[in-house]
Amino acid sequence: MISIHQLNYRYSRKREILSCLDLEMPAGKIYGLLGKNGAGKSTLIRNIAGMLFPTKGNCKVMDYEPKQRQIDFLKELFFIPEECFLPNLTISQFIDIYTPYYPRFDRQQYQDYLKQFAIDPKQHLQALSFGQKKKAMIGFALAANTRLLIMDEPTNGLDIPSKVLFRNMITEAMSAERLVLITSHQVRDLDELITDLIIMDHGEILLHETKEDISGKLLFELTEEPSQSSELLYEEKQANGWAQILKNPMGISRPVDVELLFNAMLSSRETINTALSTQPQPELI
Repeated sequence: MISIHQLNYRYSRKREILSCLDLEMPAGKIYGLLGKNGAGKSTLIRNIAGMLFPTKGNCKVMDYEPKQRQIDFLKELFFIPEECFLPNLTISQFIDIYTPYYPRFDRQQYQDYLKQFAIDPKQHLQALSFGQKKKAMIGFALAANTRLLIMDEPTNGLDIPSKVLFRNMITEAMSAERLVLITSHQVRDLDELITDLIIMDHGEILLHETKEDISGKLLFELTEEPSQSSELLYEEKQANGWAQILKNPMGISRPVDVELLFNAMLSSRETINTALSTQPQPELI
């Protein structure tokens, strides 16, 4: 679906944002793209969406070059930015004007999403709150049924019940032909949703792994005291104890603490990557 090779991007001669990125992202997955402010996340997704053009290297999406902005590419892409600037139309008018751009748009599906989000389609988009605008666009994006869906901080402005709805909607809308790419600082919002994790820092990819592989190679624990184990890779003090990442030589599968792993990659990248490159031994029964 997405193939990136030696991608560089710079805003000026002195300011390079992305450096020699190589990334393969097949369809059928939900990717969580994480990084600090200025890590290059927004620049990367805008190169993928064809809103920015690589300085060097290439980016292909569904065998198209995004920078060419071909119609067949654009009708398979939906991008939700962090800030939604919407026209002064009712939701019903918005549907009538913009659905022709998306051949697989499902009006009934969108109506169902609006109902779940408790949004009246007769309302004007400009009259909606920030959170309601996000809900309206998330529903529209899913109902467009594009093969590629990119969302930048989609849970900003959503209350807790809406975040639960959002995760359920994304999961139900997934298919083997679809790829969802989400950037977020709200790591806990993505914990149960994403299948693959990408962590960036200073324009480089620090980590690109499936959550399944991570859970088989790293062990995440919470203890009352600091660990004395020789298997310890990283730990940090939290309000309810010590959160730890340990080697997992037996391949015991446990949930991945994405936030803890993110912090570990920023401070102990080589240690974590070495553990991830080690093949675990089969667990004895």
